[in-house]
Amino acid sequence: MNDSGKKITVIIPAYNTEKLVKKCVASVLDQDYPKDLLEVIVVDDGSTDGTPGILDEMAGQYSNLKVIHKENGGSSSARNVGLSVATGDYVGFVDSDDFVSKEMYSVMMAAALEHDADMVQASRDEIAEDGTRLPDVVVPPSDIIEFSPEEHLRTLLMHTGDASFCTKLTKRSLFTDEMKFPEGELNEDFYLMIHMLEKVNKLVILPQQFYHVFYRTGSNSRKTKEDKDYFPSVFTDIVRNADVALGLVKKNHPELTEVAERFGYVQRLDYLLHIPISKMTKDNEFYNSVVSYVRKNMSSIKRNQYLTGKQKTYLKVLAPAPKLARKIHAKLRGL
Repeated sequence: MNDSGKKITVIIPAYNTEKLVKKCVASVLDQDYPKDLLEVIVVDDGSTDGTPGILDEMAGQYSNLKVIHKENGGSSSARNVGLSVATGDYVGFVDSDDFVSKEMYSVMMAAALEHDADMVQASRDEIAEDGTRLPDVVVPPSDIIEFSPEEHLRTLLMHTGDASFCTKLTKRSLFTDEMKFPEGELNEDFYLMIHMLEKVNKLVILPQQFYHVFYRTGSNSRKTKEDKDYFPSVFTDIVRNADVALGLVKKNHPELTEVAERFGYVQRLDYLLHIPISKMTKDNEFYNSVVSYVRKNMSSIKRNQYLTGKQKTYLKVLAPAPKLARKIHAKLRGL
Protein backbone atom coordinates (compact mmCIF):
# COMPACT_ATOMS: atom_id res chain seq x y z
CA MET A 1 0.00 0.00 0.00
CA ASN A 2 1.27 3.45 -0.93
CA ASP A 3 0.45 6.37 1.39
CA SER A 4 2.43 9.05 -0.44
CA GLY A 5 -0.60 11.30 -0.81
CA LYS A 6 0.02 11.55 -4.55
CA LYS A 7 -3.05 11.15 -6.72
CA ILE A 8 -3.05 8.99 -9.86
CA THR A 9 -5.41 9.34 -12.81
CA VAL A 10 -5.72 6.38 -15.17
CA ILE A 11 -7.32 7.12 -18.55
CA ILE A 12 -8.87 4.33 -20.60
CA PRO A 13 -10.10 5.05 -24.15
CA ALA A 14 -12.76 2.51 -25.15
CA TYR A 15 -14.28 1.69 -28.50
CA ASN A 16 -16.40 -1.41 -29.20
CA THR A 17 -14.68 -3.70 -26.68
CA GLU A 18 -17.78 -5.05 -24.93
CA LYS A 19 -16.20 -8.47 -24.36
CA LEU A 20 -13.01 -7.09 -22.80
CA VAL A 21 -13.66 -3.67 -21.30
CA LYS A 22 -15.09 -4.88 -17.98
CA LYS A 23 -11.98 -6.95 -17.22
CA CYS A 24 -9.77 -4.03 -18.21
CA VAL A 25 -11.52 -1.40 -16.09
CA ALA A 26 -11.90 -3.77 -13.13
CA SER A 27 -8.15 -4.47 -13.15
CA VAL A 28 -7.53 -0.73 -12.71
CA LEU A 29 -10.24 -0.19 -10.12
CA ASP A 30 -8.96 -3.15 -8.07
CA GLN A 31 -5.48 -1.68 -7.62
CA ASP A 32 -3.98 -1.83 -4.13
CA TYR A 33 -3.43 1.93 -4.35
CA PRO A 34 -5.67 4.01 -2.01
CA LYS A 35 -9.08 4.40 -3.64
CA ASP A 36 -9.33 8.07 -2.68
CA LEU A 37 -6.07 8.71 -4.53
CA LEU A 38 -6.98 6.73 -7.66
CA GLU A 39 -9.11 8.42 -10.31
CA VAL A 40 -10.21 6.24 -13.22
CA ILE A 41 -11.56 7.97 -16.35
CA VAL A 42 -12.98 5.86 -19.17
CA VAL A 43 -13.70 7.72 -22.40
CA ASP A 44 -16.21 5.90 -24.58
CA ASP A 45 -15.20 6.93 -28.08
CA GLY A 46 -18.58 6.57 -29.76
CA SER A 47 -18.94 2.81 -29.29
CA THR A 48 -21.81 1.16 -31.18
CA ASP A 49 -21.88 -2.13 -29.25
CA GLY A 50 -22.63 -2.82 -25.58
CA THR A 51 -19.57 -0.95 -24.28
CA PRO A 52 -21.42 2.24 -23.16
CA GLY A 53 -23.96 0.30 -21.08
CA ILE A 54 -21.28 -1.80 -19.40
CA LEU A 55 -19.33 1.33 -18.47
CA ASP A 56 -22.38 3.17 -17.13
CA GLU A 57 -23.25 0.19 -14.96
CA MET A 58 -19.72 0.08 -13.54
CA ALA A 59 -19.76 3.83 -12.91
CA GLY A 60 -22.78 3.33 -10.68
CA GLN A 61 -20.80 0.84 -8.59
CA TYR A 62 -17.51 2.73 -8.15
CA SER A 63 -17.26 6.26 -6.78
CA ASN A 64 -13.79 6.82 -8.26
CA LEU A 65 -14.83 5.85 -11.82
CA LYS A 66 -15.87 8.54 -14.27
CA VAL A 67 -17.29 7.66 -17.69
CA ILE A 68 -17.34 10.16 -20.55
CA HIS A 69 -19.24 9.49 -23.79
CA LYS A 70 -18.12 11.27 -26.96
CA GLU A 71 -18.41 10.97 -30.72
CA ASN A 72 -15.89 8.68 -32.36
CA GLY A 73 -12.59 10.46 -32.94
CA GLY A 74 -9.92 7.84 -32.36
CA SER A 75 -7.75 6.79 -29.44
CA SER A 76 -5.72 10.02 -29.31
CA SER A 77 -8.87 12.13 -29.21
CA ALA A 78 -10.26 10.02 -26.36
CA ARG A 79 -7.03 10.24 -24.40
CA ASN A 80 -6.90 14.01 -24.82
CA VAL A 81 -10.48 14.33 -23.55
CA GLY A 82 -9.49 12.31 -20.50
CA LEU A 83 -6.46 14.51 -19.93
CA SER A 84 -8.64 17.63 -20.05
CA VAL A 85 -10.50 16.53 -16.90
CA ALA A 86 -7.74 14.56 -15.12
CA THR A 87 -6.83 15.76 -11.62
CA GLY A 88 -4.05 13.36 -10.65
CA ASP A 89 -0.46 14.29 -9.92
CA TYR A 90 0.56 11.46 -12.23
CA VAL A 91 -1.28 9.96 -15.21
CA GLY A 92 -1.38 6.44 -16.62
CA PHE A 93 -3.16 4.98 -19.65
CA VAL A 94 -4.59 1.55 -20.33
CA ASP A 95 -6.05 0.31 -23.62
CA SER A 96 -9.51 -1.18 -23.15
CA ASP A 97 -8.56 -4.61 -24.49
CA ASP A 98 -5.59 -4.94 -22.11
CA PHE A 99 -5.40 -5.33 -18.31
CA VAL A 100 -2.94 -4.62 -15.49
CA SER A 101 -1.67 -6.33 -12.34
CA LYS A 102 -3.11 -5.34 -8.97
CA GLU A 103 0.09 -3.76 -7.63
CA MET A 104 1.13 -1.93 -10.80
CA TYR A 105 0.44 1.67 -9.79
CA SER A 106 1.50 1.44 -6.15
CA VAL A 107 4.91 0.05 -7.17
CA MET A 108 5.29 2.60 -9.96
CA MET A 109 4.42 5.53 -7.69
CA ALA A 110 6.86 4.33 -5.06
CA ALA A 111 9.58 4.21 -7.71
CA ALA A 112 8.67 7.67 -9.01
CA LEU A 113 9.08 9.16 -5.54
CA GLU A 114 12.17 7.19 -4.56
CA HIS A 115 14.00 8.18 -7.76
CA ASP A 116 12.42 11.63 -8.14
CA ALA A 117 11.39 10.62 -11.67
CA ASP A 118 8.97 12.39 -13.98
CA MET A 119 8.24 9.09 -15.72
CA VAL A 120 8.21 5.44 -14.61
CA GLN A 121 7.82 2.46 -16.91
CA ALA A 122 6.59 -1.00 -15.99
CA SER A 123 7.48 -3.95 -18.18
CA ARG A 124 4.81 -5.75 -20.19
CA ASP A 125 3.96 -9.15 -21.58
CA GLU A 126 2.01 -10.11 -24.69
CA ILE A 127 -0.96 -12.49 -24.69
CA ALA A 128 -2.54 -14.04 -27.80
CA GLU A 129 -6.28 -14.50 -28.29
CA ASP A 130 -6.00 -18.17 -27.35
CA GLY A 131 -4.36 -17.22 -24.05
CA THR A 132 -0.83 -18.28 -24.93
CA ARG A 133 2.11 -16.12 -23.97
CA LEU A 134 3.86 -14.47 -26.92
CA PRO A 135 7.57 -13.53 -27.11
CA ASP A 136 8.42 -10.27 -25.35
CA VAL A 137 8.37 -7.29 -27.71
CA VAL A 138 10.50 -5.38 -25.21
CA VAL A 139 12.80 -7.45 -23.01
CA PRO A 140 12.41 -6.49 -19.31
CA PRO A 141 15.56 -5.42 -17.46
CA SER A 142 16.88 -7.77 -14.78
CA ASP A 143 16.65 -5.00 -12.19
CA ILE A 144 15.28 -1.48 -11.84
CA ILE A 145 17.22 1.00 -13.98
CA GLU A 146 17.38 4.75 -14.53
CA PHE A 147 17.61 6.21 -18.02
CA SER A 148 18.29 9.76 -19.08
CA PRO A 149 15.83 11.02 -21.71
CA GLU A 150 18.55 10.75 -24.37
CA GLU A 151 19.31 7.16 -23.39
CA HIS A 152 15.64 6.24 -23.71
CA LEU A 153 15.39 8.03 -27.04
CA ARG A 154 18.30 5.93 -28.27
CA THR A 155 16.56 2.69 -27.26
CA LEU A 156 13.44 3.79 -29.14
CA LEU A 157 15.47 4.49 -32.27
CA MET A 158 17.17 1.08 -31.94
CA HIS A 159 13.81 -0.69 -31.50
CA THR A 160 14.76 -1.98 -28.05
CA GLY A 161 12.74 0.51 -25.98
CA ASP A 162 9.05 0.93 -25.23
CA ALA A 163 7.33 4.09 -26.53
CA SER A 164 3.90 3.19 -25.13
CA PHE A 165 2.31 5.53 -22.58
CA CYS A 166 0.26 2.57 -21.33
CA THR A 167 3.28 1.12 -19.55
CA LYS A 168 4.16 4.53 -18.08
CA LEU A 169 3.22 6.65 -15.10
CA THR A 170 3.88 10.26 -16.10
CA LYS A 171 3.66 13.59 -14.28
CA ARG A 172 0.45 15.25 -15.42
CA SER A 173 2.17 18.62 -15.62
CA LEU A 174 4.07 17.38 -18.68
CA PHE A 175 0.84 17.12 -20.69
CA THR A 176 0.64 20.77 -21.72
CA ASP A 177 -1.31 22.25 -24.63
CA GLU A 178 1.75 21.58 -26.79
CA MET A 179 2.15 18.04 -25.45
CA LYS A 180 -1.00 16.17 -26.41
CA PHE A 181 -1.58 13.03 -28.45
CA PRO A 182 -1.69 13.74 -32.21
CA GLU A 183 -5.21 13.02 -33.42
CA GLY A 184 -6.06 11.09 -36.56
CA GLU A 185 -2.86 9.01 -36.51
CA LEU A 186 -1.60 5.67 -35.30
CA ASN A 187 1.86 5.33 -33.76
CA GLU A 188 0.78 8.36 -31.73
CA ASP A 189 2.62 7.23 -28.60
CA PHE A 190 5.98 7.33 -30.34
CA TYR A 191 5.34 10.82 -31.71
CA LEU A 192 4.40 12.25 -28.32
CA MET A 193 7.08 10.32 -26.45
CA ILE A 194 10.04 11.60 -28.48
CA HIS A 195 8.84 15.17 -27.97
CA MET A 196 7.98 14.79 -24.29
CA LEU A 197 11.38 13.26 -23.54
CA GLU A 198 12.81 16.73 -24.14
CA LYS A 199 10.99 17.82 -20.95
CA VAL A 200 11.46 14.70 -18.75
CA ASN A 201 14.14 14.66 -16.05
CA LYS A 202 14.62 10.86 -16.12
CA LEU A 203 12.87 7.57 -16.83
CA VAL A 204 12.84 4.69 -14.34
CA ILE A 205 12.18 1.22 -15.78
CA LEU A 206 10.86 -1.60 -13.60
CA PRO A 207 11.54 -5.28 -14.35
CA GLN A 208 8.07 -6.46 -13.27
CA GLN A 209 5.69 -7.25 -16.14
CA PHE A 210 2.65 -5.50 -14.72
CA TYR A 211 1.02 -4.51 -18.02
CA HIS A 212 -0.64 -7.25 -20.06
CA VAL A 213 -1.16 -6.62 -23.78
CA PHE A 214 -3.97 -8.63 -25.37
CA TYR A 215 -3.49 -9.15 -29.10
CA ARG A 216 -7.01 -8.93 -30.49
CA THR A 217 -7.62 -9.68 -34.18
CA GLY A 218 -9.18 -6.68 -35.86
CA SER A 219 -7.62 -3.99 -33.69
CA ASN A 220 -5.92 -1.03 -35.35
CA SER A 221 -2.64 -2.50 -36.54
CA ARG A 222 -3.21 -6.25 -36.44
CA LYS A 223 -3.72 -7.77 -39.87
CA THR A 224 -5.75 -10.94 -40.41
CA LYS A 225 -4.28 -13.65 -42.63
CA GLU A 226 -7.44 -13.77 -44.71
CA ASP A 227 -7.31 -10.14 -45.78
CA LYS A 228 -4.24 -10.02 -48.02
CA ASP A 229 -4.97 -6.50 -49.30
CA TYR A 230 -5.49 -4.93 -45.87
CA PHE A 231 -2.75 -2.43 -45.11
CA PRO A 232 -3.03 -0.65 -41.73
CA SER A 233 -2.24 3.06 -41.85
CA VAL A 234 0.21 2.52 -38.99
CA PHE A 235 2.81 1.50 -41.59
CA THR A 236 2.67 4.92 -43.23
CA ASP A 237 2.60 6.67 -39.85
CA ILE A 238 5.78 4.91 -38.67
CA VAL A 239 7.62 6.21 -41.74
CA ARG A 240 6.36 9.76 -41.21
CA ASN A 241 7.32 9.63 -37.55
CA ALA A 242 10.78 8.35 -38.46
CA ASP A 243 11.33 11.56 -40.41
CA VAL A 244 10.02 13.60 -37.47
CA ALA A 245 12.44 11.76 -35.18
CA LEU A 246 15.37 12.41 -37.52
CA GLY A 247 14.58 16.13 -37.58
CA LEU A 248 14.35 16.25 -33.79
CA VAL A 249 17.62 14.36 -33.38
CA LYS A 250 19.53 16.58 -35.82
CA LYS A 251 18.33 19.64 -33.92
CA ASN A 252 18.73 18.48 -30.31
CA HIS A 253 20.85 15.30 -30.29
CA PRO A 254 23.17 15.35 -33.33
CA GLU A 255 25.32 12.59 -31.84
CA LEU A 256 22.38 10.22 -32.44
CA THR A 257 22.01 11.12 -36.12
CA GLU A 258 23.29 7.80 -37.50
CA VAL A 259 21.04 5.92 -35.08
CA ALA A 260 18.06 8.00 -36.22
CA GLU A 261 18.95 7.39 -39.86
CA ARG A 262 19.04 3.67 -39.13
CA PHE A 263 15.58 3.97 -37.58
CA GLY A 264 14.22 5.55 -40.75
CA TYR A 265 15.69 2.83 -42.95
CA VAL A 266 14.23 0.05 -40.79
CA GLN A 267 10.79 1.70 -40.72
CA ARG A 268 10.82 1.91 -44.51
CA LEU A 269 11.94 -1.71 -44.72
CA ASP A 270 9.00 -2.66 -42.50
CA TYR A 271 6.70 -0.71 -44.82
CA LEU A 272 8.05 -2.41 -47.96
CA LEU A 273 7.78 -5.88 -46.41
CA HIS A 274 4.14 -5.37 -45.37
CA ILE A 275 2.51 -3.34 -48.13
CA PRO A 276 0.31 -5.64 -50.25
CA ILE A 277 1.76 -6.22 -53.72
CA SER A 278 -1.54 -4.96 -55.16
CA LYS A 279 -0.80 -1.54 -53.67
CA MET A 280 2.71 -1.27 -55.08
CA THR A 281 1.58 0.85 -58.03
CA LYS A 282 2.86 3.86 -59.95
CA ASP A 283 0.02 6.05 -58.68
CA ASN A 284 0.72 5.27 -55.01
CA GLU A 285 2.69 8.40 -54.14
CA PHE A 286 3.66 7.39 -50.62
CA TYR A 287 4.90 3.97 -51.73
CA ASN A 288 6.96 5.57 -54.50
CA SER A 289 8.45 8.10 -52.07
CA VAL A 290 9.58 5.23 -49.80
CA VAL A 291 11.23 3.41 -52.70
CA SER A 292 12.89 6.62 -53.90
CA TYR A 293 14.23 7.37 -50.41
CA VAL A 294 15.80 3.91 -50.09
CA ARG A 295 17.39 4.13 -53.54
CA LYS A 296 18.74 7.62 -52.92
CA ASN A 297 20.29 6.64 -49.58
CA MET A 298 21.73 3.27 -50.56
CA SER A 299 25.34 4.34 -49.99
CA SER A 300 24.42 5.60 -46.52
CA ILE A 301 22.58 2.34 -45.84
CA LYS A 302 25.67 0.33 -46.72
CA ARG A 303 27.82 2.44 -44.36
CA ASN A 304 25.40 2.53 -41.41
CA GLN A 305 27.01 0.65 -38.52
CA TYR A 306 23.69 0.13 -36.71
CA LEU A 307 21.93 -1.79 -39.47
CA THR A 308 22.34 -5.56 -39.42
CA GLY A 309 23.68 -7.42 -42.42
CA LYS A 310 20.23 -8.92 -42.97
CA GLN A 311 18.57 -5.50 -42.97
CA LYS A 312 21.09 -4.14 -45.46
CA THR A 313 20.58 -7.16 -47.72
CA TYR A 314 16.79 -6.79 -47.67
CA LEU A 315 17.01 -3.10 -48.51
CA LYS A 316 19.58 -3.76 -51.26
CA VAL A 317 17.35 -6.44 -52.83
CA LEU A 318 14.12 -4.45 -52.52
CA ALA A 319 15.43 -1.11 -53.79
CA PRO A 320 15.87 -1.85 -57.55
CA ALA A 321 12.56 -3.71 -58.11
CA PRO A 322 10.53 -3.96 -54.89
CA LYS A 323 7.41 -5.44 -56.50
CA LEU A 324 9.36 -8.20 -58.25
CA ALA A 325 11.37 -8.91 -55.09
CA ARG A 326 8.18 -9.25 -53.05
CA LYS A 327 6.61 -11.60 -55.64
CA ILE A 328 9.68 -13.85 -55.60
CA HIS A 329 9.77 -13.75 -51.81
CA ALA A 330 6.09 -14.70 -51.62
CA LYS A 331 6.57 -17.56 -54.09
CA LEU A 332 9.51 -18.92 -52.10
CA ARG A 333 7.39 -18.86 -48.95
CA GLY A 334 4.47 -20.52 -50.71
CA LEU A 335 2.12 -17.56 -50.22
